[in-house]
Amino acid sequence: MALLTAPAATTYLVPGMTCDHCRIAVTAEVARVAGVASVDVDLDTKLVRVAGAGIDRAAVVTAIDAAGYEAVVA
Repeated sequence: MALLTAPAATTYLVPGMTCDHCRIAVTAEVARVAGVASVDVDLDTKLVRVAGAGIDRAAVVTAIDAAGYEAVVA
């Protein structure tokens, strides 16, 4: 089975994020994913932008889920 990798940056919609705790939790979990160089959370738009090399999109969604939120690629 081939590993699906994301391009240099991918944006995810995370509608359940509402506060600074959400931002911190999502950032911490996503930063642990292999290849992630940066995580930018925008609470106003509910978007998380993840940049890096060879990032597995499914791993990012799993990390956001581990933080307690549902996510979809935007």
